[in-house]
Amino acid sequence: MFPAKRLPEYQARILAIDDKPDNLELLSAMLTSQGYEVEECDRSILAIELAKTTSPDLILLDVGMPEMDGFSVCQILRGDCHTQDIPILFISAYKEIECKTKAFKLGGNDYITKPFQVEEVLARIENQLKNHYLKAELQAKNEQLAKEIKERQAAEAKLLELNQKLSKLATVDCLTGVANRYCFEQVLAKEWQRGQREMSTLSLIIADIDYFKYYNDRYGHQAGDDCLQQVAQTILKSVNRPADLVARYGGEEFAIILPQTSGNNALQVAEKIRLQIRDLHIAHSSSLVSDRVSLSLGVAAIIPSSQYTKQELLSTADKALYQAKNQGRDRAILNYYSDTVA
Repeated sequence: MFPAKRLPEYQARILAIDDKPDNLELLSAMLTSQGYEVEECDRSILAIELAKTTSPDLILLDVGMPEMDGFSVCQILRGDCHTQDIPILFISAYKEIECKTKAFKLGGNDYITKPFQVEEVLARIENQLKNHYLKAELQAKNEQLAKEIKERQAAEAKLLELNQKLSKLATVDCLTGVANRYCFEQVLAKEWQRGQREMSTLSLIIADIDYFKYYNDRYGHQAGDDCLQQVAQTILKSVNRPADLVARYGGEEFAIILPQTSGNNALQVAEKIRLQIRDLHIAHSSSLVSDRVSLSLGVAAIIPSSQYTKQELLSTADKALYQAKNQGRDRAILNYYSDTVA
């Protein structure tokens, strides 16, 4: 008589491997009475293939098999990725400690000696199955957690990318690709404070496309947008230092912040920009100063201090630009707010 039938949450599949038909019959009857699904096998090589193809939940393995002993079978199963995690319980007549030790070293989960007690075998099987299911459940949860972490990291990366795009949209002029007015004001405030701390000269260039309204009237607004883009990118390439900033200041006006730059050096930068714009050879037949697009530039330099304001630097650059226009356009004029910044 076998114990009362268990009520398993899951009908486990067990592979019983023994070369003795009587042993297999006994094991099969014992296990099926408890609700287990049993696959019998009396040959080692065939048993290995069955384990790989059917993936049982547990294997009962006899040591004394004729064509290949149970130790070799266990070693092969543990070396295969499809069977390496299946619990293996040895059932053997060998009671020597050396056999038991070898079984565990090769990856066996338990070792039961014959003749066995039915209740003991069933208890050991149930214990191994519980451990196996818990391990599988833990592995599944770990995999799910790893998946969720990966998805969260991907979402965070996407969010960072979107934030960077938003930040760029907030600081970049969408037409020309250079900094916008908001960014210009932020950087000017920062560089003004730095100039105060370091008592270094801060220079500013304001550039205006000559007779740009006439250009739009003559060539159309799409051509005007293309012209603004070319001028902006040419100015950007003319200013090389990381701390320098090129910004769209108004409709056809651009501002260039040059930290730690003397007025004379800033004037050289302005002249370089003016010549490079002329070298673009953008036709402007409606211009009153040239047959191509040209720039007028006002340059100002100041050593920031509590005696002055950023607005005074801007006003000085504006006055220089006004002088450049009054003197015939297509030129750069430098104005100093203080005689100490040359």
